[in-house]
Amino acid sequence: MAFSFNFDIPLQTEGTNGDEHKDDKAQYADPICTETVPKMKDAIEHGHSADPLSQLDNWVPETITIGTLPPLLCLNESVFEKTAPEREDSEEILAKTLTQNSDLISGIYEGGLKIWECTYDLLEYIDDKQETFFGKSVLDLGCGAGLLGILALKRGATKVDFQDYNSTVIEQLTYPNAFLNCEEESDDDETGGENGSPPSKRKALNSQKLLLDHCGFFSGDWNSFLTLVQKKNPKPKYDIIFTSETIYNTDYYPSLHNVFCSLLAENGIVYLATKSHYFGVGGGLYRFQKFVEQNNVFQVKCLKDVDQGLKRHVVSLSFKK
Repeated sequence: MAFSFNFDIPLQTEGTNGDEHKDDKAQYADPICTETVPKMKDAIEHGHSADPLSQLDNWVPETITIGTLPPLLCLNESVFEKTAPEREDSEEILAKTLTQNSDLISGIYEGGLKIWECTYDLLEYIDDKQETFFGKSVLDLGCGAGLLGILALKRGATKVDFQDYNSTVIEQLTYPNAFLNCEEESDDDETGGENGSPPSKRKALNSQKLLLDHCGFFSGDWNSFLTLVQKKNPKPKYDIIFTSETIYNTDYYPSLHNVFCSLLAENGIVYLATKSHYFGVGGGLYRFQKFVEQNNVFQVKCLKDVDQGLKRHVVSLSFKK
């Protein structure tokens, strides 16, 4: 798509030990806000479409294949952009992102319509480690297209919840992606059922049942999302939380940290994919790692560094024992 953060990101190395990158870290060492920012967009839980096939109008899927991972189907970004004026969008973010040629309008649109590099980095890490998710409860936080959560579902997760800031992203991108991948997994034959329903309708019903049984969809800011899900009985605890390209703004660190603290299972793990630094909004790995260390709740472990192009990282967070 034509959207961009317009970030200018330097090529730096992580330098988690020693002094070889002390100057790099000092550049980002100004104080971090520890006050929880007020909520910006009330969280809602999205119901499942009564007619999921209607959401696939103007749908042109592409297949994303990484190593030995199962193929992931996703709406083609160029087609999505061209058909944006025809899509339901009560938030009017599709028009705003097109006219402003930006993939980030703070407090209004927090990304999600484009798959950024770090998501692919995390998918490649999962492939390298042959990770599976049988019996796991998973949260795809800041999910966008939802590829990480969809992969977890395909690899045996029993519950996957998808969350993104904008309801338009959930309704017009995440949910259709999840539905199409579930439809692809359908084991129905193509001869029609006993009730004579057309195969496509039968597959759609089965796909929708898979989503109803195994998936939840949420939009809104992280503070109100946390309040919403904690009202559930039982309160959810996730074995795995995926989050990619979500630490670009230091103002959001307290609410993100609160989600991790409250929703991660005792022995759970957060997989975080990020760039070293996001110029223009000030966030990045160094500042987030400093924030985490100041709170002294989680231990951070570097899992993967990517040196091609912009410096990127995959890290994990787990509770300190």
